[in-house]
Amino acid sequence: MSNKNGNNALALLVGAAIGVGVGILFAPDKGSKTREKLKGNLDDWKIDVNNKLADYEEDIREKLSSSKEDLKESVENLLSNSSYKAEEAISFLEEKLAELKKQNAKLQK
Repeated sequence: MSNKNGNNALALLVGAAIGVGVGILFAPDKGSKTREKLKGNLDDWKIDVNNKLADYEEDIREKLSSSKEDLKESVENLLSNSSYKAEEAISFLEEKLAELKKQNAKLQK
């Protein structure tokens, strides 16, 4: 979920909590009942927020895990390509060394 969606969800939850709180405060109930309702609503809101945070945490963990795997694969590919290039360079140098040895042998005669 993107950051914008997270901000929208948080704004919606805060707005809902404020609306419920205002509605309860203006309801014609006793103070004790109003406090119980507020406490119940706050508990529900707290559970909702905790659930949302757990979802976000799970999403972040999945994205980090995916990024970690992508990075690992990229490094492995780079090392593999580097190893291949090193082998090519060694082969090239060995060929040049053999040529130089032949030229040197001719010059020694």
